Amino acid sequence: MSRTLLAAVFATTLSATAFAGAASQQQAGLAQIRETDLRADIGFLASDALEGRLSLQPGDDAAVQWIASEFAKAGLKPAATDADGKPSYLQAVPLIEYRPDAKATRLTMKRNGKVVEWKDPDVAGSFPEDRDVDAPLVFAGYGITAPELGYDDYAGLDVKGKIVVVFDHEPQEKNANSVFNGTGNTRYATSYVKILNAQEHGAVAVLLAPEPSHNHPSAQEIRTRIGHHAEHAANPIPAQALADNPVHIPAMVISSAVSEQLLGTSGETPMALQGAIDKDLKPHSEALQDGTISLHLHNSSRREATTWNVVGLVEGSDPKLAPETIIISGHHDHDGQSGDKIWHGADDNASGTVGVVTLARAFAANPAKPKRSILFAVFAAEERGLLGAYYMAVHPLRPLDTTRAMINFDMIGRDEKPSQQTDGLIDVPADTSNRLNLIGAAYSPDYQHTVAKQNEQVGLVLDDRFDHEYALNVFFRSDQFPFVLHNVPAFWWFTGFHPDYHHPSDTAEKIDYPKMAKILKLAYLSAWQFADESTPPRFISHPGRAPGR
Repeated sequence: MSRTLLAAVFATTLSATAFAGAASQQQAGLAQIRETDLRADIGFLASDALEGRLSLQPGDDAAVQWIASEFAKAGLKPAATDADGKPSYLQAVPLIEYRPDAKATRLTMKRNGKVVEWKDPDVAGSFPEDRDVDAPLVFAGYGITAPELGYDDYAGLDVKGKIVVVFDHEPQEKNANSVFNGTGNTRYATSYVKILNAQEHGAVAVLLAPEPSHNHPSAQEIRTRIGHHAEHAANPIPAQALADNPVHIPAMVISSAVSEQLLGTSGETPMALQGAIDKDLKPHSEALQDGTISLHLHNSSRREATTWNVVGLVEGSDPKLAPETIIISGHHDHDGQSGDKIWHGADDNASGTVGVVTLARAFAANPAKPKRSILFAVFAAEERGLLGAYYMAVHPLRPLDTTRAMINFDMIGRDEKPSQQTDGLIDVPADTSNRLNLIGAAYSPDYQHTVAKQNEQVGLVLDDRFDHEYALNVFFRSDQFPFVLHNVPAFWWFTGFHPDYHHPSDTAEKIDYPKMAKILKLAYLSAWQFADESTPPRFISHPGRAPGR
């Protein structure tokens, strides 16, 4: 049977059965979501030939060119411009790639005539430029300034020209009634926001200390749970940063033992300091007297290079609403290879890349177009720190204040299973064969409602567990997060962790293609609704509750 006839039969079947409720104008696009195409596309992106798609390596460059070619074949409008000002599917993302010299990384404390020095594994850090910093030390609580919640660790504290030590995460995160969104993370919990906040207050470096009560794994423990770190030990993956990185001060992750010694002059243990803050949400920050700290970060190599976000546009049909934007995104890079091992990245994130390409084909092929425009974006260097997404959020191709919703695909191809990532931290349902995790509802309940309404035609089980947990840092681990920082209603669509996460065994034959097709049909219907509805999702900038409210 010809492909054209198969598509027609499939479209007719959809209309008559599961998607009878979908508007007739949407059916042609739905018919473009085919398991056979998903299988072929993921098979290519996750093949040995692309060598694990490591950022700035030939395999990832090949993925970039494939995505751009598929956008062009589908008939999308180029959404960027090249160096000559001509339309392009590629948005250049200038990077600095560098290799931290772990043996040279050290933290030194000089106090009362004594010198104490720490190295790996007690301290870890990287910065794209060599840095040596000597300064007094200040304890700044959790490093958070949240005036709308009546909370500020920097109130009355002078940190100009000083190094600050802060706890990771947020106060009261085990308390369902916490003003910081109960047991879920807010934007304040991430180290990126903490470092920027310290920088804005004049600090010259940040030391990130593990939360003393150990509600969740420390940054060092999380590192041991992700497979590629140990398996890449013989050939470590180089670090990368944006060439115009807004973070201008270095940071180090320190162990609990280091934290206890640094905070020794406060008169309280780290556990007591945390308990005092959590009890009344009042700052217990202070300068730590009688000593200075020296922070030493050097690199063994450094180079400048360019990668690309791949971007294409389907223009909206309503002249008044077409300037507004819905973003559908994923990321194209993964973890490369080491020796004879290839990190295929079929689920992470060939599945998301193919999801974006599939929906681009669907909307482009559909004769009718929704009212708002849809920007399809496949980001660069997500595995190196969400770099492509952070770059576009600062250099948007269309205004973010009229970006109404973002659907971000990152790992949408598997069934969630217990794994080293989740053991002892979060419960995984026994049956996840029809389950999709949606992450981000605290900042846009309207978005969640729209997807749930469209899901009546699809029948997936929608799970919001990751919006109510604090152990895995999931909320800020994918490309929707930089856009949440810019008040865009943005969700991460995610089928969950599994034992193959960040291992070479994440291969194409393990993808659940029927389930992935259902997810993409739900995303297609949801994106159409976001693009057409008269009142788009609202963004809730402060999901927490002010004290006493």
